[in-house]
Amino acid sequence: MPPFTVLHVCMGNICRSPMAERLLTLAARRRLERLPDADPGLLDELLHSHSAGTGGWHAGEEMNPPAARQVRTRGGDVDGFAARKLRSDQIDAADLVLTATADQQEYVTALRPDATARTFVLGEFGRLLPTVDLAGLPPAGVAPDLVYTRGTALVRAVDQARAGAVPLAADDLDDPWGRGDQCFGRVADEIEETVEPLAAALLP
Repeated sequence: MPPFTVLHVCMGNICRSPMAERLLTLAARRRLERLPDADPGLLDELLHSHSAGTGGWHAGEEMNPPAARQVRTRGGDVDGFAARKLRSDQIDAADLVLTATADQQEYVTALRPDATARTFVLGEFGRLLPTVDLAGLPPAGVAPDLVYTRGTALVRAVDQARAGAVPLAADDLDDPWGRGDQCFGRVADEIEETVEPLAAALLP
């Protein structure tokens, strides 16, 4: 059983999507650390959070410094990150695709129309998640098959809650590139508003 795989997408893959990638991992790790019998070292078997950009201008680069600062100050890890351009096979392998903006959502679904039901603007997913009855999902547990089964059911439930509606303008994440730490902090806060409830829904 593969780990439940979340692909985060933005434009250049050095600011928004890397923050989302690492902050989701952080949120999931913290949940595991609070469970008395769970081994945080098993996280890679439960959840794969990674990212890519619609453009390849920054391929191979590290995370933008103010983005990296936000991840580190919140307790996350930026080691080993390298920007990359989005590929079709990454979309195919993802159980959930979260984009920074509606334009990027359209880019993903134009590339892979069959991914439409599992592709959301990050803010859109966060807005719809509280409307889902988590008690109606498969049981939660610290095992790859349980997280995968619950995660894929959660994505289907959020898509049903979306009911074909288009994202709202407020669902988009502002592009903080070239702006100050205050802007990066606000964007990171907005990312956490989605990825922390997502981690809570996936793990007990």
